[in-house]
Amino acid sequence: MSERVDVLVVGGGIHGAGVAQAAAAAGYSVLLVEARAPAAGTSSRSSKLIHGGLRYLETLQLALVRESLREREILLRVAPQLVKLTPFFIPVYGATTRAPWKIRAGLSLYAALGGLGREDLFRRVPRREWDELDGLRTDDLRAVFCYFDGQTDDAALVRAVLHSARELGAEVEHPCELLAAQRDDSGYLVRIAGASGEREVRCAALVNAAGPWIAQVQRRIAPRPLVFDVELVAGTHLELPGALERGVYYCEAPSDHRAVFLIPWKGRTMVGTTETPYAGDPALVAPLEREVEYLRECVRRYMPRLDAPPVASWAGLRVLPKLPGAAFSRPRDVTFTCDDEAQPRLVAIWGGKLTGYRATALKVLERLAPQLPLRERRADTATLPLPAADGRVQRP
Repeated sequence: MSERVDVLVVGGGIHGAGVAQAAAAAGYSVLLVEARAPAAGTSSRSSKLIHGGLRYLETLQLALVRESLREREILLRVAPQLVKLTPFFIPVYGATTRAPWKIRAGLSLYAALGGLGREDLFRRVPRREWDELDGLRTDDLRAVFCYFDGQTDDAALVRAVLHSARELGAEVEHPCELLAAQRDDSGYLVRIAGASGEREVRCAALVNAAGPWIAQVQRRIAPRPLVFDVELVAGTHLELPGALERGVYYCEAPSDHRAVFLIPWKGRTMVGTTETPYAGDPALVAPLEREVEYLRECVRRYMPRLDAPPVASWAGLRVLPKLPGAAFSRPRDVTFTCDDEAQPRLVAIWGGKLTGYRATALKVLERLAPQLPLRERRADTATLPLPAADGRVQRP
């Protein structure tokens, strides 16, 4: 006889972890399966920032920025041991494409969307302080702005959310792979393979949160659900010897004017990221030589003292809508597809941001709730403190 759960989640990255936590908090029985290990994919290879997305203002993604800033505030409150408010510096040079007035206007709007709390304050750094900015090149420097956003350890955040989900009653299995799923009147009959072999699980709702593997999982489901027309975009990061003391530097790449961050990271400097279309096996994505040089060129432009061969490098994958133009300018909103818009039993999560994982999970449950049994709520993820990696909770 098959096992039964209310919600079965495929994928142990931040979105799968978020859905498992939210579903368990809502009182549902939950099983999450991950084919590799939690945070083995993109959720351990991000820029490790919890931020509103200042640059999204230029493409008028105001709703995304407002939601992200709200989620940043929640995470600063429920996970103070994992999410830290950090100064961000924006240097403006003679050749910078965005003038000081435009950056000030953007920061003012960013602050307003954030609600004008203490974390939304910004200032123009006086010239007398420029020599204290970690060796930032000052020739032709016209202005420096400082604002605040969040920084985290992305993999540790995933582990904390999964720990919280387990404490609420969710089961998490890895390595465990979805082999096939068949819809019927009561949900899905799912065949999975884990350490103990193959078995069947019946679920009232199925969530595909497999990240770069999302299309592969969709093709194992019958009737075949929609496979969204997306593009995998690789983002490379470098770790350089030498530390940053003051905070994060939000720079403009010399060659194409994209945003590149120089970030303090465990006694080193992390630099990222690139955006390169990728068509191979998601498990094999790796930095390209031209991406490494692109990032080092940015370091030489802004922080020449840090230019050195990287001590580590990695690449992750974004799932972006397949649209004309550069990946940098495409929308970053999460997209959901369902097997049946009227009565969904399957929701697939395409794209999305680390910062917004909790809001994404709530949107998934909102779609599935009419088809799920009534349960007694156990907790509210907006107020539930997250544990650290060791399972201990730091109360705000």
